[in-house]
Amino acid sequence: MPTDQSSSAAIADRLSDGTLRILVAWDPGNDESGGTEALEFAAWLGRSTPVSVRVASTLLRPWPASLNMMGKKYKKWRKHEAEACAEAVEKALKSVDLPRSQWDKQFSTFSDGQNEAQLLTDEAQRFDADLILVGSNAAASKGRFLAGSTADALMHSSPTALGLAPRAVKLSKKGITRVNFAYIDKRADENSSGLLFAAELAATLEVTLRIITFSPTGLTDAALNKPKGIGSELIDEWNEQSLAMLDLARDRVIEHRDFLEVETEVGSGKGWGNAVDSLKWKKGDILCMDSHPMGTLERVFVGSTANEFLRHVPVPVVIHPYMST
Repeated sequence: MPTDQSSSAAIADRLSDGTLRILVAWDPGNDESGGTEALEFAAWLGRSTPVSVRVASTLLRPWPASLNMMGKKYKKWRKHEAEACAEAVEKALKSVDLPRSQWDKQFSTFSDGQNEAQLLTDEAQRFDADLILVGSNAAASKGRFLAGSTADALMHSSPTALGLAPRAVKLSKKGITRVNFAYIDKRADENSSGLLFAAELAATLEVTLRIITFSPTGLTDAALNKPKGIGSELIDEWNEQSLAMLDLARDRVIEHRDFLEVETEVGSGKGWGNAVDSLKWKKGDILCMDSHPMGTLERVFVGSTANEFLRHVPVPVVIHPYMST
């Protein structure tokens, strides 16, 4: 794949030569964050590649920072919270069967502030994290992801690649068995950082790379029994563009990873739910995708189309920051 100085390229380098540094956002007492899916995601990644996991617990406080340093009560309270979090995190990491060898030396951190997403971003920078993993809101359907307030903020601002864990998702005990990369709009780029990561991950794990795109409008089904017209012409044109895009991406990957098995597929149906469900998904699948372009900023940004798409994806997702060229 092309040389790239983006964070995704750095992750690809670590996949090949070192340990993936994973920051898991998990608050033991936060009902919105649901269960331990983000921790399970980290343990699942650890079955396939070397990882170092740190868990970051955050607390939103309404009072200004200037009041925090007034007296010993705050410091005592903060120490107590940090110790309680560390105890809960240790128990949770054991429950998801993450080996001690994959725990960071400082496996649990606690911070409080007025912006939880910023607290996580700052912790990711201190840890030099390659990925921030977040779980789904507890209100999500089983096997689907629904962003809570903190996850939503990260999906529109994180400079670090972001991993999304669906609620109560069933994961393969063998770890990752197939890597998927999704194009969901017309801005497809065969040199994308997300495709770079997906290809490197598949190559490192020696598994298949599946490159996919979607037709969520349902026009194809609706037009089957109708006379040939402008609607059918537009569908044909879209299909041709999609297939050409997939072929170009496939050729680009094989050009640099000729030993890699690469598949391409198009999912179609009425709405995103049917389009996504038209493809077969495995317990060992992971899905990679790019962010919506945001000027020259290298940030994760999930646009409205991607946000709707993500509600229907039944497997863990990694979203990469947009990298301007």
